[in-house]
Amino acid sequence: MKNLTKLLMVSVVVLFCTQAVTAQSRKEREAAKAEKIKTLLESQNYVFEADYVIPQTGNSKSLTYGYDLTVSKDTVVAYLPYYGRVTLAPIDPTDGGVKFTSTSFSYKSTVDKKGSYNIIITPNERNDRGSKDVRYVRLNIGATGYASLQVISNNRDAISYNGTIVERKPVK
Repeated sequence: MKNLTKLLMVSVVVLFCTQAVTAQSRKEREAAKAEKIKTLLESQNYVFEADYVIPQTGNSKSLTYGYDLTVSKDTVVAYLPYYGRVTLAPIDPTDGGVKFTSTSFSYKSTVDKKGSYNIIITPNERNDRGSKDVRYVRLNIGATGYASLQVISNNRDAISYNGTIVERKPVK
């Protein structure tokens, strides 16, 4: 009976120590991830990978891999699907979605009290038709890298996307 009691006590101590180490390592991983996200956002060199689309009307949808918004200091490239109402149809019927490349844009970043980033990207090129009809793009990014993206257009309903911020791969 004494051996069983000793074994039980040792098991309890080991269990508590393991949980403490696990909690500490989780906090360290979260802090490291938050620091990496902060570095990516401050360097303006990241990719928003969309996982979910939320149109203003209609049903929300999960997205497959491949839809993203790539941001660098000199270029913003969007390749995102669009579901919603368009008031001025594109000239080219294959010009659907939110697809544009901008080399002239304004980039405004602010950080709120909770450490979340709010970024507004406004393309300076004006094109009132097709997929390039974007007034501005707003990103709300949490410290852990989860983000929401809202696209505001002149001739389309607004649309939102949920996803994550990841490191931009170097171009080969």
